[in-house]
Amino acid sequence: MKFGIFYEHQLPRPWGESSEYELLQNSLTQIEMADKLGYDYAWEVEHHFLEEYSHSSAPEVFLGAASQRTENIRLGHGVIQLPTNQPHRVAERVATLDLLSKGRVELGLGEGAGPAELHPFGTRVRTKRDRWEEAVQAIIPMFSNNSWEFHGEFHDFPARNVIPKPYQKPHPPLWVACSNIQTIGQAGAWGMGALGFTFVSPEAAQAWVHKYYNNLLHHQAKLTDYPSNPNIAMVSGFMCAETDEEAYEKAAGWTFFIFALSYYGREGVDAPGEGNLWEEFQKWRYTEKAQAAFNGALIGSPETIRKKLRIFQEAHVDQVILLNQAGKTTHDDICSSLTMFAEEVMPEFHANEPAQAQWKADVLAGEIVLEDLDTQPYDIFSHQNADIVRLTPEQLKAQMARKDAERAAAQTSGSEQQG
Repeated sequence: MKFGIFYEHQLPRPWGESSEYELLQNSLTQIEMADKLGYDYAWEVEHHFLEEYSHSSAPEVFLGAASQRTENIRLGHGVIQLPTNQPHRVAERVATLDLLSKGRVELGLGEGAGPAELHPFGTRVRTKRDRWEEAVQAIIPMFSNNSWEFHGEFHDFPARNVIPKPYQKPHPPLWVACSNIQTIGQAGAWGMGALGFTFVSPEAAQAWVHKYYNNLLHHQAKLTDYPSNPNIAMVSGFMCAETDEEAYEKAAGWTFFIFALSYYGREGVDAPGEGNLWEEFQKWRYTEKAQAAFNGALIGSPETIRKKLRIFQEAHVDQVILLNQAGKTTHDDICSSLTMFAEEVMPEFHANEPAQAQWKADVLAGEIVLEDLDTQPYDIFSHQNADIVRLTPEQLKAQMARKDAERAAAQTSGSEQQG
């Protein structure tokens, strides 16, 4: 099993003049330390306008800085929002980062969140999956073709040589965001690595791993021509300390992450520059829902975390991505947590990597046949509750159509009353 670290660049209020500066500098220091400790990946998100929840609107700049302070750790876009970026610029920035890092980039691609992020870019939420798929088809050939043109519904451009070309050939490994758990199965069909969250149970982990590989092997539907990247990674809330009690005391940031995620999903950006998400969080942090969020997270002593990780190792999850930088978790606590984990937990699971690689090779070669397991009972990630709703593209389009119909009916009714 491999291990990554995860950055939203959360920054709860109140803010000082140097708050964002300190946040970015501390994060670079943490990644530099993680590189020396033997962590495998550092993942950075892309979000826009989501105050306190994520101050990470230019991940390519941050990862470029990280590339010059590290030597071995893989640098992951987790993910680039394709509906808010031009395809050419994505290809140019990714290739440049890959050259700067000597081929250490992992390319995660995603759709973006809701109206709060997409509408300012002139993108409708209902079309984000269609835009995402078309952008993948537009971008991937740019990495290797010296002349490429594309004419689609959302993107249209003449033949050009998009430069530079990436260090890795034909391009960095491809991943897709699986904020909706059902996208894990789709990721297998697309032949991309799956970036999801912690599973609710060992049975859920096994069912989704089987679904992913069976789709990759037997129901492949790649969006264009690219090498498969058979990998399943899960993000988990994380805090490692001497005792479980100490770890839970330091891990309030994980529940802030969940609260802020659900808040923006429900409310959007209701008062730009004026809200106080941390203050709103105080009303929720000690509720039953908040406390339940700790259950599936990797929070506790080294021994407690080891026991939880063995479950996912047995399910053949490839990578666990540790979300330590959340809420108001301090720089010192993040560093001590990462150090303790690397020294006392990580070696056991790194030692199992050859066995995992052999299992995967046997599955891909058809020497191990995975049973088709029912994933329907496990259609939720462990951190989710009723406040975090993840719709499929079809459900989203149907919801938008209903809203349009209701709006049109209201306008018709109003016109009739005026008449």
